[in-house]
Amino acid sequence: MRSEDVAQYLQEHPEFFEEQAELMSGIYVPHPHGGRAIPIAERQIVALREKNKMLEEKLRELVRFGEDNDAIGEKVHRLALALLSSGYRRDTLHALVFNLREDFAVPHVALRLWGMAANGADLPELGPVSDGVRTLAEGLTQPYCGGHAADEVAGWFGEDRSRLRSFALVALRRERPLGLLVLASEDPKRFYPEMGTLYLSRIGEMASAALARFTQ
Repeated sequence: MRSEDVAQYLQEHPEFFEEQAELMSGIYVPHPHGGRAIPIAERQIVALREKNKMLEEKLRELVRFGEDNDAIGEKVHRLALALLSSGYRRDTLHALVFNLREDFAVPHVALRLWGMAANGADLPELGPVSDGVRTLAEGLTQPYCGGHAADEVAGWFGEDRSRLRSFALVALRRERPLGLLVLASEDPKRFYPEMGTLYLSRIGEMASAALARFTQ
């Protein structure tokens, strides 16, 4: 008789366990972690305990994810309030960069805008950009995360560019592209291709809405 036949028989005849209760109490099986034999009932309890530990760890992981999402949501909310309370372009740019650096702990932030009014031309964010950068922003239907940035874009970080290992590129747009927001880090795992981009997209949408007020 094969073990598969025994298993099938027991599945088809559950009354066996009631009829042979004394037999079941006398069966010993190896302990799952070695060392000794234990009654089959105790082996079942061990299995249930291990399953319970796995479920508890999964629950703790879900709680951690929820807490992390709540913390990020609070940061996004604070950024939204800061952008809403900024009435001038310079203040809006300062609020955006400051919150990304201080609240979101992004070490390097750069952005370029186009189609803006001429006043305030001393702002680095209004510096010239090539058609290639505009085309890049046009093609970004969702944020890009990874270890590469075009030479022109990496150049926005000045002397720090040689130390940067990961980038997040977020197109700023309303009806049409109006700029490009770039986050960068020395940590190659800070912005990676498989990461979720939901909050990056929302930050880009908020920044776009706040800055679109100043377009020509």
